[in-house]
Amino acid sequence: MATAKNQGLHTIQAEVSIFIALLIFRTINSQLVQTFFQPDEYFQALEPAWQIAFGPDSGAWMTWEWREGLRTSVHPYLFAAAYKAVARICELVQANEHFRAAALGAAPRLLQAFWAAAMDLLTWRMAHKLYGSGHAASSAALALTVLSPWQWFCSVRPFSNSLEATLTALSLSSFPWSRFLEPNVRQEKGHKAVPRHSKSSSDLYLALTAAAAAFYLRPTNIIIWLSISVCLVWYNRSVTKSIVLIQAAAVVGITVTVAFACIDRVYYDAWTFPPLRFLYFNVVQSLAVFYGRNRPDYYVTEGLPLLLTTALPFALTGLYQSFWDARSRHLNGDGIRQRTAAVFAATALMTILALSTIAHKEMRFAYPLLPMLHVLAARPLASIFARKSRTRTALLAAGIAVNLYIAYYVSFVHQRGVVDVVHYLRHRQESWFDASHTEDLSSRKAQNITVGFLMPCHSTPWRSHLVYPEINAWALTCEPPITLPLDQRHTYLDEADVFYEDPGKWLSENMQDRRTIAKGVDEAVVKTSPHDDTLRHWPHYLVAFEQLQPTLAQILQGSRYRECKRFFNTHWHDDNRRHGDVVVWCMRR
Repeated sequence: MATAKNQGLHTIQAEVSIFIALLIFRTINSQLVQTFFQPDEYFQALEPAWQIAFGPDSGAWMTWEWREGLRTSVHPYLFAAAYKAVARICELVQANEHFRAAALGAAPRLLQAFWAAAMDLLTWRMAHKLYGSGHAASSAALALTVLSPWQWFCSVRPFSNSLEATLTALSLSSFPWSRFLEPNVRQEKGHKAVPRHSKSSSDLYLALTAAAAAFYLRPTNIIIWLSISVCLVWYNRSVTKSIVLIQAAAVVGITVTVAFACIDRVYYDAWTFPPLRFLYFNVVQSLAVFYGRNRPDYYVTEGLPLLLTTALPFALTGLYQSFWDARSRHLNGDGIRQRTAAVFAATALMTILALSTIAHKEMRFAYPLLPMLHVLAARPLASIFARKSRTRTALLAAGIAVNLYIAYYVSFVHQRGVVDVVHYLRHRQESWFDASHTEDLSSRKAQNITVGFLMPCHSTPWRSHLVYPEINAWALTCEPPITLPLDQRHTYLDEADVFYEDPGKWLSENMQDRRTIAKGVDEAVVKTSPHDDTLRHWPHYLVAFEQLQPTLAQILQGSRYRECKRFFNTHWHDDNRRHGDVVVWCMRR
C-alpha cells in the first residue's frame, strides 16, 4: 500500500517537473515563431478575441463566419481573457504605448504555449500508459513531440485545431481503455461479479468531456470518436459496456453542449448552435470548396508527410506493428496494450479516409491525430535505436538536424514578410504618437496613418498586430457566394479576384481620382476638391507583393507614391499572386 502510494507520488512529481520544463520550452518557442501560416490563426481566433476584449470600435476585422454564426465564441473568449489581463497589468504599471503593444502581441502566444506544453505532456502520458513505466518508448514519444517541426511551427499558434489537438490528447490519455478492451469476465455460477474499475468512471467522464469540447470547437473531431467507438464495439461486443459508454457520452455531451451554447448565447445575443451551422454551410452548401479543392490522396501524399516529417517511417512501422500484434483473437498477457495500440492505428486510418472524402483539405485538419501517431511511432523508434552503433547514431543525428532545419526555416524565414510589414506599420503609428508628445504641434500636426493592402485577402495579420484602432486600414476581401445557387458559383469572383484580373481598372473604379495624388499637387487643394464618398481615399501606405510591382509602378507613375520599404517574405509560394517580397509604397506628404 505504501509502495503504491510512493509510486503515485513519484509519478505526479515527475509529471510536474516535465510539464514545467515543457512550459518553459514552449514559451520560448511561442515568441520565436515569426512567420505567417494561415489566416485562421488571426481571423478565427484573435480578431474576435480582440473585439470581445476591447469593444466594437477597436478595429477588429470580423469575417463572414462570425456574422453567420459558424464559429463558437468559446475559443476566442480564452484569448480575450488574456488580452484583458495584459491590458490591465499594463495599466497598473503605467506602461507606455510601445510596451503595451508588444505585450498585447505576445499575450495569445503565451497562453497557447500552455496548451502546447500540455499536449506534449499528454503525449508522453499516453505512451506511459500504453507501454508502461520505464519503457524506452515513453521517452521516445516525448522526444518525438518536442523535436517535431510541426509542433514547433503550429502548436504555439492560436488555431482552434491546436486546442482541439490538446483536448483530443487529454481524452485519449484519460480514457479507461482497459475497462472497454479487456475480455468479458464470465460470472461463475453462485459467485457475484466483482467490479474491477473503481477509478475508471471518473477517467471516462474526463475523457468524454474533453472529446465533447473538441467536437464543439471543431465538429469534424466527431470522426475520431466515431472511429474509436466502432473499434470498442468490435473488440468488447458487450451490450453492457456499450450502454455504459452511450449513457456517459449522452450525459457529458448534453452538459458540454448546453454550457457552450450558453456562452455563445451571450456572444451572439441569440441562441445558435455553431457546430450545426458549420456543417450546414461547409457540407450542405459546399462553401468550403470556395477556399480550395484538393486531390483525394492529399493526406497520404502531403498531409501526413508534412505533419510527421522524419517520424513518418516510424509511424508507418508503428501502424503496421499495431495491426500485426492485434491480428489474433487470442492475445498474450499484454492484450490490453495490443488492443489499445490497434484502436489508435485503426482510428488514425479511418479518420484519414473520412477526411479524404471532403473536398477541402488542410493538413491541420489531421492535427488531432498527431499525438497518437507519435505514440505509435515511439515503439519502433525506441527499438531501432536501443542498440547503439555508429550508423544508428549518425542516422539519429541526421534526423534531428533535418527537424531543426525545417523548424528554423518555417519559423524564421518562410512567409515572415507579411508579419514584419504590420509591425512596421504599427511602429510608424507609434512614431506619430511620439511626435505628438515631443514636438510643437503648431509646426507639425500629428495624425493617424492610413493603409491599403493590395493583396489576396487575409494575407497579413490584422488588429492583433496593428494594435492601434487609430490605424485606418483596409484590404481586399473574399466573401464567399452565400446567397448564390450552386450552378452560378463557378462564375463568382470575389473582390480580390476582380482586382487581380485588372488592377488598373479596379483602382480606377474604386479609388479617388488619381490626379489627387499627382506630384506637385498641393494637399490643401486636394482636401478642398470635390470627392466621391463611395470611393476609397488614397492611403499613406500601399502594401503589395513583389509580383504586383511592375503593374503598380506603371499605375503610380507620376504620383506622390514611392517604394519606401521592402520585406523578404518567401523563396517560393504555391500562389503566384504571393510571389516575392512584401513591398510598401509611401505617399510623399
